[in-house]
Amino acid sequence: MYNKKTENNRIIIIGSNGMLGQRLTDFYINKNVKLKCVSNEKESFFEKVNYSQTDLLEPNGIKQIIEEFEPEIIINAAAYTAVDKAEIEKELALAINSEAIKVINNACSKIGAHFINISTDYVFDGENGPYSETDQVNPVGYYGQSKLDGERQLLSSSGSYTIVRTNVLYGPAKFGRPDFVKWVVNSLKSGEQIRIVTDQINNPTYLDDLVNGIAAIAEKRSQGIYNIGGSEFLSRYDFTLKIADFFKLDKSLIKKIITAELNQPAKRPLKSGLKIDKVINELEYSPRSINESLQLMQDELKLV
Repeated sequence: MYNKKTENNRIIIIGSNGMLGQRLTDFYINKNVKLKCVSNEKESFFEKVNYSQTDLLEPNGIKQIIEEFEPEIIINAAAYTAVDKAEIEKELALAINSEAIKVINNACSKIGAHFINISTDYVFDGENGPYSETDQVNPVGYYGQSKLDGERQLLSSSGSYTIVRTNVLYGPAKFGRPDFVKWVVNSLKSGEQIRIVTDQINNPTYLDDLVNGIAAIAEKRSQGIYNIGGSEFLSRYDFTLKIADFFKLDKSLIKKIITAELNQPAKRPLKSGLKIDKVINELEYSPRSINESLQLMQDELKLV
């Protein structure tokens, strides 16, 4: 039975063991909310949370969790993100990034929940970035296409939803594979030479800034599409130089290349990034500078 709710104190985080999911869990775990964490690992990375294991390839599992918990807000931070493998594993990418979105959205609609789904700047072709929420989409790889198909599952529905597009996430998630910053720091600390592209432009997004933006959206149930990113647009190479400068690491180990030299199966959007005027104006979003973010990472993780 459809039961429209106005409170936002029952929240499900899907993908709670992922990089963004961990920081969302950190944010909400001590708030005055009833929190349900869901991921595909057997156990949560966090003790004493209400956790269920489920696989988005099995739609009945997530449907049952939503129906039993009856959330007011669902945040989906889970995705198929293997950009190159997506060119081969198209059915798998589509199942997780699009078909599962339809299942979750339908379950949300039945109980009047608001659905926040995380998307990407890869829905654009990277010819004329940075992009606003209303710019023409045109993915150049199948990962981006599968994420766009997920967006369209929501855009064609009558439910309550928000699509959050973001790019180049970094921050102090404690578990799982290293983010870009930790990878750069660990590589340079060990004296390893790294090759970094000069022709991919983005505005890297600090995880906790993204979490704050998502929380503001959840609080107001803001609908539609919102870009959330950092305030600084720069190449991946220049971002790497900033990291090396901040941590006083050897910049001579950083070698310039262009994307074409990597011979990757999937084409990348190059001149990309996301304009964030809308989320700043409507939700008072205020991203930290890269150096401020790196200081927070150092304070929490003691990287160097």
